[in-house]
Amino acid sequence: MIAELQNVSKAYRAAPDAPEQRVLSGMDLSIAAGETLAISGPSGCGKSTVLNLLGTLDEPDAGSVKLFGAGVPYGDEAALSALRATRLGFIFQLHHLLPQCTALENVLIPTLGGPTRPDPDAALERAKRLLNRVGLGAHMDKKPAQLSGGERQRVAVVRALIREPGLLLADEPTGALDAASAGRLMDLLMDLNAEEGTALVLVTHDPALAARMSRRYRLVDGVLTAGD
Repeated sequence: MIAELQNVSKAYRAAPDAPEQRVLSGMDLSIAAGETLAISGPSGCGKSTVLNLLGTLDEPDAGSVKLFGAGVPYGDEAALSALRATRLGFIFQLHHLLPQCTALENVLIPTLGGPTRPDPDAALERAKRLLNRVGLGAHMDKKPAQLSGGERQRVAVVRALIREPGLLLADEPTGALDAASAGRLMDLLMDLNAEEGTALVLVTHDPALAARMSRRYRLVDGVLTAGD
């Protein structure tokens, strides 16, 4: 399994003296290599919390999280950073590109850090190939301000894939796009999932986007249930 959440619970407090708000309650979830999975539900229900747990950005109050067959090494920041850098990919609603860097430079940023670095020539070749694959071959030297919203999100997708992650986590990646651009981005994600074999977990409010995933779940009152 790529990821396993077993009996996971998570709660937050808005302030130290505020009542506890439970967002996940005894949740179980398993994700196999190459799967596509959608999580939907009302705002504030904990969808992003699930992604944060899968992405090692948060720790459960109870239960266990395993990634790639091993427990998440909470407390070991070096190991967590290495895991995020080499085996996980993140796509957010806002692209978070560096404005001073070109599309190609933004894509290559994840290859510059971490305990192990890919061969620079191989990384450059992969970046160019993926940018060409997503229709941005003629825009590699442009900065984010020179690209459309859909183009910037495609750069963000390539950046997330540059280190060949086993698990891609997408948090409302089409939320800032118009319907046509959102459809094209989802076409791209599905094609890349098939080509790269990367498991994809998508958080979305859009039933049409969720319907394109092989597995669909709804999160309500801390409980994850299988959808249609």
